[in-house]
Amino acid sequence: MPDFTPAAPPALPALLPQAARPHAVVIGSGFGGLAAAIRLGARGYRVTVLERLAEPGGRARVHRECGFTFDAGPTIVTAPFLLEELWALCGRRMADDIDLRALDPFYRIRFDDGATFTYSGDQAAMRAQIAAFNPGDLAGYERFMALSAETCRIGFEQLGHTPFGHWTDMAKVAPGLARLQAWRSVYRTAAAHFRDERLRTVFSFHPLLIGGNPFAASGIYALISHLEQRWGVHWAMGGTGSLIQGLVRLIEGQGGRLRCEAEVARITLAGRRATGVQLADGETITADVVVSNADAAWTYGKLLPNLPRRRWTDAKLARARYSMSLFVWYFGTRRRYDSVGHHTILLGPRYRGLLRDIFTRKHLAEDCSLYLHRPTATDPSMAPPGCDAFYVLSPVPHLGSGLDWAQQAEPYRQMIARRLHETLLPGFEQEVVTSRLATPQHFRDDLLAVHGAAFGLEPVLTQSAWFRPHNRSEEVERLYLVGAGTHPGAGIPGVISSAKVLDSVVPHASALA
Repeated sequence: MPDFTPAAPPALPALLPQAARPHAVVIGSGFGGLAAAIRLGARGYRVTVLERLAEPGGRARVHRECGFTFDAGPTIVTAPFLLEELWALCGRRMADDIDLRALDPFYRIRFDDGATFTYSGDQAAMRAQIAAFNPGDLAGYERFMALSAETCRIGFEQLGHTPFGHWTDMAKVAPGLARLQAWRSVYRTAAAHFRDERLRTVFSFHPLLIGGNPFAASGIYALISHLEQRWGVHWAMGGTGSLIQGLVRLIEGQGGRLRCEAEVARITLAGRRATGVQLADGETITADVVVSNADAAWTYGKLLPNLPRRRWTDAKLARARYSMSLFVWYFGTRRRYDSVGHHTILLGPRYRGLLRDIFTRKHLAEDCSLYLHRPTATDPSMAPPGCDAFYVLSPVPHLGSGLDWAQQAEPYRQMIARRLHETLLPGFEQEVVTSRLATPQHFRDDLLAVHGAAFGLEPVLTQSAWFRPHNRSEEVERLYLVGAGTHPGAGIPGVISSAKVLDSVVPHASALA
């Protein structure tokens, strides 16, 4: 494992009281915002986290209904050492607060013809699975995983928490990226190693977990295969929400503060320097630094309304490519379905064509591929005794499609229900006791995601690293960005790494005291 041990920060002047410390305001309480608050607190700041919703978590907040617990967003925990480091910064052990369980297998991938690939961290089992699909692809698998390991070493371990604040930073890594052929898509990278089309799918779907199209996302994202194999796929008992609550407790233990139902209307400025925020109710909060965990396009397009922007202009934001959105159905059943695993990817009859409909045509197709999450396979506490909690997620076009989800939601849910009935959950609808939906409108209206894009900017090469909104704002001094919309990108490891970048670009509080 690379050395991710946090360096000891310079000390603040002796006995400097909390109230006299430089103030940092963090906009948003997703994983990126909470991780940023902890890092700022560890570096001497007095921290206030502002969340417009009634509870923390952002995309990772929790829905509770009728005794069921539904994690609203991310459910796959990888690279747990990034979380452990946050506890270490607070002088604690994550294991004392969080029961993190390694999953085996990671996923089951079911093809339209009923064939299933069990994806795990057991290399012998993985080779047996590949041989069952196509023995001739075993050598290609070894080469692919070697490439994934090298890509992970460079793209994640070396660059994941490195700021890209200047074009020269990109120039320095360009030779390595070229050697890894990062200009190829993840699908083309997989296709160069596997002849079996189903295996090409198995080893190229990962960009969908961070909002990317496998046929367009940079081959650098092939690193996810090695990242999972090396550090595993995990589940936090009690749900992802238990991680959010654990991070909030760390912030409060540092003397920081979380304010919910506190909507930021704009970032206040003195010239081109951030001085704090103004809330929707008119309250002004002054700050020495401001960190935005809001959607990057929202931060620039809405929170700096009167600032002439040099790079992230309205025109540039309008031209940018945004990720797909999601349709999510949360439901609980009065019985258990023990034949269904924790994570199942249920593929439809098309792969390339469906993704073209979603990302390029912005067309709501009549078929779908689904991710079915059954946390009660590992954690019965997520539902009442004898019951199951589920969510099923379908990638769909963002709101640039012009779709009216007030009209489309129920027919689309019914289509998904038919698909589940025909495959994994026959007759399940008569067992459903609680149900709720999230559509692209939810991502736009509740989470302030531009175009309802669930993952912010699409992770293509021309919107990655230096080409992505920088962690230290190019537009405003003392303004910093974390979360899916900035470097390195979406997913729990990505947004936590974006907060780690702050250690390199935000001055230590002792420099401002």
